[in-house]
Amino acid sequence: MTKKTKVIFIIIAILMIVGVYFLTRNLNQKDYPGLIDNDKYQVFLFESPIFSPLIFAGHSWFVLNNKGEISRWEIGYNYFNAPSKTDCEYIFKNWKPLFQGIGFFPFGIGKVFNKSELLGKIEGNEAKKMIDFIYNSPNTYSYCNKYRLWGPNSNTYIQWVLNNFPESGLKLPHNAYGKDYK
Repeated sequence: MTKKTKVIFIIIAILMIVGVYFLTRNLNQKDYPGLIDNDKYQVFLFESPIFSPLIFAGHSWFVLNNKGEISRWEIGYNYFNAPSKTDCEYIFKNWKPLFQGIGFFPFGIGKVFNKSELLGKIEGNEAKKMIDFIYNSPNTYSYCNKYRLWGPNSNTYIQWVLNNFPESGLKLPHNAYGKDYK
């Protein structure tokens, strides 16, 4: 191993340690108390940094409340052939706990998770329409059986749903790479 390679490995290790500290120190806030009202239709949009030495990209997902029937919907790469619970290879329903961020280490190694962030929510009739649309998405999403890190990915799927409901006002952040995939 060259001296330059060793220095690069040390820098990456330091960045990962610093990242773990700053991005996971608020893990206890993940339950979002009082967020879900079982008497309403609600759609919540969440985002979490993805694993990488510099954590510059995000993964997004929906949490749906269909009057007390709560579920999490997202696109993910199925590293360990976990059942997707939908008819689509990459659309997952309840793959992970509702508000849990993405694992800090790739491929499910360890039990350290990045912080999740609530980006927005909608309620009422508009939420009911979006819930029905998402429930049917394994039958209508064009990239159901295609996944790449640069797109189509989780953000491509979320943006596709949001494009069908522009009046929701929900938006993905600038670091949602893949949202503009066509």
